[in-house]
Amino acid sequence: MSFRTSFCGFIFLFLSVLPSFTSPTLLFQGFDWESSNKQGGWYNSLKNSVSDIAAAGITHVWLPPPSQSAASQGYLPGRLYDLDGSNHKPQNSLQKGRSRNMVYFRSGTADNRLDWGPSFICRDDAPYADGNGNPDSGVDYPDAPDIDHLNPRVQKELSDWMNWLKSEIGFVGWHFSLAKGYAPSITKIYMENTSPDFAVGQKWDDLSLGQGGPDAHRRALKDWVNSAGGSVAAIDFTTKGVLQAAVQDELWRLKDSNGKPPGLIGILPQNAVTFIDNHDTGSTQKHWPFPSDKVMQGYAYILTHPGIPSIFYDHFFDWGLKEEIGNLVAIRNRNGINTTSSVNILAADADLYVARINEKIIVKIGPKMDLGNLIPSNFQLATTGTNYIVWEEGRRQKYFCELLISSY
Repeated sequence: MSFRTSFCGFIFLFLSVLPSFTSPTLLFQGFDWESSNKQGGWYNSLKNSVSDIAAAGITHVWLPPPSQSAASQGYLPGRLYDLDGSNHKPQNSLQKGRSRNMVYFRSGTADNRLDWGPSFICRDDAPYADGNGNPDSGVDYPDAPDIDHLNPRVQKELSDWMNWLKSEIGFVGWHFSLAKGYAPSITKIYMENTSPDFAVGQKWDDLSLGQGGPDAHRRALKDWVNSAGGSVAAIDFTTKGVLQAAVQDELWRLKDSNGKPPGLIGILPQNAVTFIDNHDTGSTQKHWPFPSDKVMQGYAYILTHPGIPSIFYDHFFDWGLKEEIGNLVAIRNRNGINTTSSVNILAADADLYVARINEKIIVKIGPKMDLGNLIPSNFQLATTGTNYIVWEEGRRQKYFCELLISSY
């Protein structure tokens, strides 16, 4: 019997020492909702993009579920250890990444056929009335049985599978999809049992943009991180929701009542994974898409601010934004912007947002061009695009000094 669980793995193939949360880790979602339809398998197709991804300074690539699944995208898995049965065809397609010193990671669901009967299904999972396990510790998943993650045997066998993916396949981290499907204490158990180098959870709650809404939303994310042990990151849905509203002539939203960024990056940046869109919010599903004509303003924000940014495959390759995004990544890396970087918000009006990060760069978002004296004379233009500009401190003088030194 095959069960769909509310546990999802976000797996990395790691090739060098993985940076900690305080290092400039940069994620790349290497698939979308239609990737499983690629002839020959998505993993094989993505091999041809390794050079471009590595050249952009990306450190980790999130790959789609590798196990056999009843759903082509991989999110209804049946045989966990069967990687040949996946539409994505991951077997024998990872070696190119190994030679490029890159990190691969993938998203997958923890479900298996390890002789799990009714005692492994939550007893209150009404659509599947034969379950007699523990009550569900999280929200219901209506499309398949909810596995009883309080069952010690479930915890052991899923942990064994995750450790097999690490030791035998090469993945080194996890993405806990539908993290609300079980208590955060369960996430903590899997973290402790598998010791991933990196892990992130998807706790996606409805967001109210009214007074106090974003703050309550991000505090729920922070509480989840802490309850899950503190070593797992969370996808910063608060920042996404506020940001995609802000770029529509409401840039004042990007400053909270304490003068800080309004998302999780404003209170727990070292555990916040920021993003513009993914296979759920964008792609062909479009459950919560970022305004398409303002996507680069979004990247100008997340790639210059603290947190752990994630770049979406569709934007990078299909939308032709590789060069623009790459310019922002280069600025981020050149100036050591990371999860602990300071943010000094200089302006947050309807049509203008200006912030100084780490005292090294200044980013401007919005159509307004009258900046007064906000940009010091020692800051030089680094990159620009539609309604965004980034400056770096002393860039011209630094290059001049390097030129003098090299002439001797």
